[in-house]
Amino acid sequence: MSEISVVPRIRELDAYAPGLSIAEIQQKYGLSRVIKMASNENPLGASPLAQEAARRHAPFLFRYPQGGNPRLARALADLHAVDPRRVVVGNGSDEIIDLLIRILAEPGRHSLACFDPCFSIYPIQGRISGIEVRRCPLGKDFSFDFDALLRLVDQSTRLVFVTTPDNPSGCCPPREAVADLAGRLAGIAPHCLLVVDEAYMDFAEDESGASLLASGALPDNAAFLRTFSKSWGLAGLRLGYGVLPPALADYFWRARLPFSVNILAEEVGLAALADTAFRQATLDAVRQGRATLRDGLTALGCTVWPSAANFLLFQLPPGAGPARNCFEALLRRGIIIRPLSSYKLPEHLRVSVGDAAENAAFLTAMRDILAAPETAGHI
Repeated sequence: MSEISVVPRIRELDAYAPGLSIAEIQQKYGLSRVIKMASNENPLGASPLAQEAARRHAPFLFRYPQGGNPRLARALADLHAVDPRRVVVGNGSDEIIDLLIRILAEPGRHSLACFDPCFSIYPIQGRISGIEVRRCPLGKDFSFDFDALLRLVDQSTRLVFVTTPDNPSGCCPPREAVADLAGRLAGIAPHCLLVVDEAYMDFAEDESGASLLASGALPDNAAFLRTFSKSWGLAGLRLGYGVLPPALADYFWRARLPFSVNILAEEVGLAALADTAFRQATLDAVRQGRATLRDGLTALGCTVWPSAANFLLFQLPPGAGPARNCFEALLRRGIIIRPLSSYKLPEHLRVSVGDAAENAAFLTAMRDILAAPETAGHI
């Protein structure tokens, strides 16, 4: 058979790099127990009500879900006090990102702009779609330079992506700065959409003060993304949602694949929304655990960046050896965190907030690793 021809933009693509799984580390190192603090998952697991809903609806897996998932969309509209016509749901927020690019931008003609580093799905899906990807470096302190970002924008630009709190740093700019960005963008490129990805916004100490979505003052040129993967504890079911301008939401529903949100994801998502006690326990655990990890890493001499998310970005103390060595030493102790070479940050590490026992185990392991002479380069 002749060789299948793949378009150049796909041949040149670097795929998304997920965190390591528990199973592969157990197998590689012969471990019976592994702690995963790499993928920003919920440290308390999934809501008991959500788990019960999964069991209750399992007999109906042979049925298609209702088209458009209207019950879930209405529940989300109530949660955010927005017009239900604005709400869209997808197979993870990744699907919504992909569709927004394909709906708004034409291959070979249009561009998108985002920061560098950022959530890699923005540039990956842009390149898959044949869109020019323009990237603006973050500040050395991982702050946003919105002036520099806007300098990338011209009449060809159809989308600008901003993640707040950001990944991998956890940086969360004031909501007024994001609102100002939307206003300035409208003046420069009236046909450009500002996509504000608030996947981690739940974990901010003051969500209502940090979130433009929570403020209720939604710019006409802005879309907001949220996910069930973090505070709702449903990463494995792939469920995300967006609050879009109503006309754009209508086009989204036309373009979305039928039934991309499966019946189990919808029912479990509705149950998770109802379990307000579990969600509050999650937010409390993350905020407390974040402070514990921050203080513990700082006491060990690490540089830790401020974070409003459910993870921390940090660097090892001077003389502690390469970050990769520390990462591998943690793996051998059964603890997975995230190396950041894929973000072009080889000397940085990211750790997700775990439960109290996991946080303590991680800090104990870090103390032992940093105290060992082998840490300097021979781990």
